[in-house]
Amino acid sequence: HPDAARHGHLAAVGVAFLLGAALIRVLRGRGWFAARAEPALIDLLDIVALGTVADVAQLKGLNRAFVAQGLKIMAKRRNIGLAALIDASRLTRAPLCHDLGFALGPRINAGGRVGQADLGVRLLTTQDPAEAARIAAQLDQYNEERRAIEATVQEQAEGLLAAQGNRAVAVIAGAGWHPGVIGIVAGRIKEKAGRPAIVIALDDTGVGKGSGRSISGVDLGAAVLAAKDSGLLIAGGGHAMAAGLTVAANRVDALADYLDERLSASVAKARDDRALLIDAVLAPAGVNPDFVAAIEQGGPYGAGWPAPLIAAGPMRVIKADVVGNGHLRAIMAGDDGRSIKTIAFRQAETDLGQAILGAPRDRRLWVAGKAKIDDWGSRPAAELHLEDAAWAD
Repeated sequence: HPDAARHGHLAAVGVAFLLGAALIRVLRGRGWFAARAEPALIDLLDIVALGTVADVAQLKGLNRAFVAQGLKIMAKRRNIGLAALIDASRLTRAPLCHDLGFALGPRINAGGRVGQADLGVRLLTTQDPAEAARIAAQLDQYNEERRAIEATVQEQAEGLLAAQGNRAVAVIAGAGWHPGVIGIVAGRIKEKAGRPAIVIALDDTGVGKGSGRSISGVDLGAAVLAAKDSGLLIAGGGHAMAAGLTVAANRVDALADYLDERLSASVAKARDDRALLIDAVLAPAGVNPDFVAAIEQGGPYGAGWPAPLIAAGPMRVIKADVVGNGHLRAIMAGDDGRSIKTIAFRQAETDLGQAILGAPRDRRLWVAGKAKIDDWGSRPAAELHLEDAAWAD
């Protein structure tokens, strides 16, 4: 009865954990553990944390406790499979909340995206370090293959985006797309379009599996559930920021019309309210490892509890280039000559990326972003993950 309690924000893994706790409490009261060991359910919080973050659940209430405590347990490497996955992900420190969503979660899911969903279960339950290492390496390889599939689907989906016009929700469907990557692609389309997006993979039977991602202030899950109740969908549901659905190919346009009518007002309001709320203003020298460490004390950060947004400047762009899959990397320096590293993921072709790439050396700007530690080099250094910039003069 999810509506009977104040825990509607929980991911399924959190509900399962509470069910386990309730069962243990009942069994304890009946003397079940008088002659047998009681399960140490708390030791499973590392898996609960991983599932909570990977499901983009809001980090409030119990979810915050699950993730905070789960990260502590994960750092102890008690789960043999998770420890192997951390190593396969090339993490050289204890995982942070960000790593659950961007490093570990995608690798666990990679098996399912290529038709071998059992690999994740086997990894998380094995007691054999050799088997764990083998499965983790296999999932890492599948994750690389997933990225290639994702890039192809994303390119095709972006090609169809222009045809959406000014619809409140971008609803994009394609035949032959791999259903295992549509959620990731929907998130990319949402970022590019600045509005909710649903990407649908149509199969050869005329049925589409869709996945949606929303923007803050727009409850996409409720809209999808309403569309199902109205008869537009075969199945559907979700939460405020993400949704999944099954739809007949000949109802995709009707679904787009329905969502446009239902969500146009809330999408317009959400886009008008997208002003960045700055939590701190620093000189470039203030963005340092000690500052980042202090910020991390307020974590874990994620959906519903974003990391503080930092404004730094005024600065000049010393060097800027494009790396990886359209990421913008830049070194900027303040008037005192102190410099900081910045990166803007998948922003090279946006207005932000083009402004920084083409910034004159004699013109200063302010940047806004989230302070992180770049620990890929020999010496960890602070950097800003950029979200916006503005000319200072």
